[in-house]
Amino acid sequence: MADSVTQKPTRTPLIAGNWKMNLDHLQAIAFVQKLAWTLKDAQHDFGSVEVAVFPPFTDLRSVQTLVNADDLPLAFGGQDISQHDSGAYTGEVSGAFLAALDTAYVLIGHSERRQYHGETDEIVAAKTAAAHRHDIVPIICIGETAEDLEAHGPAAVPVAQLRAALEGAATGKEIVVAYEPVWAIGSGQAATSEQAQQVCAALRALLVEVLGADAAAATRILYGGSVKSGNIAGFMRETDVDGALVGGASLQLEEFASIVRYQKHVGT
Repeated sequence: MADSVTQKPTRTPLIAGNWKMNLDHLQAIAFVQKLAWTLKDAQHDFGSVEVAVFPPFTDLRSVQTLVNADDLPLAFGGQDISQHDSGAYTGEVSGAFLAALDTAYVLIGHSERRQYHGETDEIVAAKTAAAHRHDIVPIICIGETAEDLEAHGPAAVPVAQLRAALEGAATGKEIVVAYEPVWAIGSGQAATSEQAQQVCAALRALLVEVLGADAAAATRILYGGSVKSGNIAGFMRETDVDGALVGGASLQLEEFASIVRYQKHVGT
């Protein structure tokens, strides 16, 4: 395991489920209710792990109402944010709209946004700035393709992407970083825990350089890419991995609950 800026116990682990374009608002309500009860029934200590879900935009109001009414120990976030606060931007979602729903987090720069919508590092930086303008914590997604890995090595592209995104970050405001090797997303072939640690340690070193040691020590870095209940404990043993951004497995109730309860496997 690589050295870290500080001991990991000072950072509350975050397990985030990205639903992508799945579940309508009625399905979302049923899923969130079942997830909360599943974790409560298992006597999971929510104080030790933060859990967040990222539904489609059409589900957010329903999820917010359910979480607030039943005081569920779940956070929720948006899957994207516009770099613009308002105006003639058809199909875009303003940070002001997300903030009005008490949205805690927003995903920025996910590989699918970069690949299918042409999002550049400059757009990711602008969206990071927009999130901070509305007091929403950006989860900045970065990661390399198989071609990047072969051409530049394991950390060069993720570090460059994070450096560019930090241009939009407001001084003193929280960010979360999600390292998702593109070659692993949806492939069933995750990076090894050692590979994840190598890149996450390089990302934290950049955070020290740009934000300072204290901010870097407090910033959570997640791993994403074919995360499952069978491999999450290995990632969470690593010094600089503070949680996971989970895709397909977050739609499987028992599987996602098992990922959240990773702690029972960490010592084995």
